[in-house]
Amino acid sequence: MVATAYQKYQLLLTEKIKKAFQQEREIREAATHIANALKNKGWIYACGTGHSHMLAEEVFYRAGGFARVRPLLLPKLMLHESATGSTVEERKEGYAPLLFQDYELTESDVLIISSNSGRNSVPIELARFAQEKGAKVIVITNLAHSQSVSSRHFSGLKLYQLGHVVLDNFGEIGDTALYLEGLTTPIGPTSTVIGTAILQALCIEATAQLLAQGIVPDIFTSSNSDQGAAHNEALLEAYKPLVKML
Repeated sequence: MVATAYQKYQLLLTEKIKKAFQQEREIREAATHIANALKNKGWIYACGTGHSHMLAEEVFYRAGGFARVRPLLLPKLMLHESATGSTVEERKEGYAPLLFQDYELTESDVLIISSNSGRNSVPIELARFAQEKGAKVIVITNLAHSQSVSSRHFSGLKLYQLGHVVLDNFGEIGDTALYLEGLTTPIGPTSTVIGTAILQALCIEATAQLLAQGIVPDIFTSSNSDQGAAHNEALLEAYKPLVKML
């Protein structure tokens, strides 16, 4: 039986997720940085530009997600105000102070940066800024793509060269992975699916590490369950003054 188009895409995703989860050393190391941050009352900062901003939202105010998360989401770098404008903005320098204008990054914190190409100025600048502050930097990127292009940052560096831990999403150059007869342009991007899977794997592993040390982290549950609202309200009372977007 010939596989349909969506089945071909499923097979591609399955293979890439399998490869991503074989990064066992990197997953454990990144999870340890997250666990240490939470254990020491640090924060998990998450950022991405363009479509990668969705990975920052993935770990924020999420059922099953940590409460000590501060997403760095600036409308100019997202898609909902001007998609084409965000492409221009992510190539500019000077955004790190703006993204951290409400927070003080410290050595107790972790910054998770997602960028498929890893070549644009904003994520590179953020990684350098975090390193200067002593925070751990976890990078999720497409190494094949990043290694095939030049940097757009004045330093000449790319994001994967600045992470304490680098996780590959095993995407194709250009992200899209599926070719269909009659269409010259490939379709089926994989970075968001694989990226969110990697992120959740890090959070799950970090939670297990904390529990093994007798530490129970603050975790949101579903606000749409019968008991969830009361559970979350107690967390929101504590964290709303500390997290701008809550």
